[in-house]
Amino acid sequence: MNKKPNPELVDDENPEWTDEMFNQSVRLDGLPASLQAKLRGRPKAIVTKEAVKLRLDADVLAALRASGDGWQTRINDTLRASLHLAGRV
Repeated sequence: MNKKPNPELVDDENPEWTDEMFNQSVRLDGLPASLQAKLRGRPKAIVTKEAVKLRLDADVLAALRASGDGWQTRINDTLRASLHLAGRV
């Protein structure tokens, strides 16, 4: 049984692949490493961060969140500066 495609789901800019297209395709691991890195998702950071659960006073948390986007990064920067002053980092 040959069904007609739903015209609402047909995308002229992204047609269904033909057998020829599949035969011409190359697997990602078959590409040069430099190109693979560009085609994969977000690159891994050199220094990664660790997720932790931290309990803060409600007013402290509200003030940090009110400071806008990036408040978690600012917490990290503040803690780092405090540890630097104490000679621990």
